Amino acid sequence: MSTAAPNLTWRFMRVWRRDWIVNLKSLHISFLVPLFEPVLYVAAFGVGFRLLIPQVTFSGLTVSYVAFMAPALIATSIMYNAFFENTFTSFVRMFYQKTYDAMLATPLSIEEVITGEIVWGATKSVMAAIVMTAVLAVCRLVAFPQGLLLVPLALLGGLAFGSIAMIFTGLVKHIDMFNLPIFLFLTPMFLFSGTFFPIDTLPDWAQRLAYTFPLTHLVTLARSMCFNLLTWKAALISGGYLVLFTGFCFPLALRVMRRRLIK
Repeated sequence: MSTAAPNLTWRFMRVWRRDWIVNLKSLHISFLVPLFEPVLYVAAFGVGFRLLIPQVTFSGLTVSYVAFMAPALIATSIMYNAFFENTFTSFVRMFYQKTYDAMLATPLSIEEVITGEIVWGATKSVMAAIVMTAVLAVCRLVAFPQGLLLVPLALLGGLAFGSIAMIFTGLVKHIDMFNLPIFLFLTPMFLFSGTFFPIDTLPDWAQRLAYTFPLTHLVTLARSMCFNLLTWKAALISGGYLVLFTGFCFPLALRVMRRRLIK
């Protein structure tokens, strides 16, 4: 199988621009979820768990449970926005709307089409992260200046989850089959990646498993940035993991989608 590099140029931005124009009409609706979701979570957990879990320790810092949980909301939003954009939405464009067939009738290559789609999914993650960060900053749950690093983190996380989502898109035979990666891949990460409780409360084997999840490293970085506690060690370990994860999944997504689209 030929490598993807010779067929990938900056023309993938044409695909990104197409997705941007299509989504402009409903962009204000897309902002409603990241706008109100953190408010609802903060209100629910702040009131419901305030007495049950008054404080949580993270990296030697004792914080309220709401402050501990808030950065995880940004991380999970990054994951969900990229994943669902590059699974359900991409599958609809490919299988039902035949949008990819129309694009491939132009000088665009398969690699440029798929790259444009993944980058658009990452863009939605960035937009959601910006809105949620602004809302949580108003609630005094994001510290600056490190809180600004959530934007590039959202781009990296969006590329990581968008890439693996596109792999699933290239593998599933029917849109209903996306329930499998959601149940077997997303749900365990959502529950056991340090989102709602510290990972060190898990058994040793579960902790080791949790650190294989990309969301664990995304949550760790987001939480460190929100508390102004990001260190070079954490950036190298968790950031390096996400870079390696993206570097592996992105070219694999291009190959899987090439096989799917060329029959």
